Amino acid sequence: MENIDLKKLTLDDYPLTTYDKIRYGDTDRQDHVNNAVFATFLETGRTELLYNPDQPLYSEGGSFVIAKLNLNLLAELKWPGKVEIGTAIKDIGSSSVKIVQSLYQKGKVAATAETVIVHIDKEENKSKPLSEEAKVTLNKYKLEK
Repeated sequence: MENIDLKKLTLDDYPLTTYDKIRYGDTDRQDHVNNAVFATFLETGRTELLYNPDQPLYSEGGSFVIAKLNLNLLAELKWPGKVEIGTAIKDIGSSSVKIVQSLYQKGKVAATAETVIVHIDKEENKSKPLSEEAKVTLNKYKLEK
């Protein structure tokens, strides 16, 4: 996938979308959502893809861990309301996946992120190759733009 400016994408550009309700407890003393909570919203989007109970992407004895998270904070999120989350696959390696995401509130992009996720063997705590079935599924979520 070529370098795409995530700030220019809309929620509709993402193959997987979901949302989270912003809770009062997510706010800080400046009356906006604490920036640490942005990572939690990104997690919501990733887990709906990686841990979908109807089509799990991890193999038996496997799990996913974050190896890298690059989060760009672009605007405030406000309570009350909801945050909309767009998620797509950028690249697929033998045991890792690069995921791109954006957070939106009322149609305005509030954050973009690129995350590297590694599939691991939980017992050995080492990387474990993704199954061919997982790779086929992940390819369905590649960003088309």
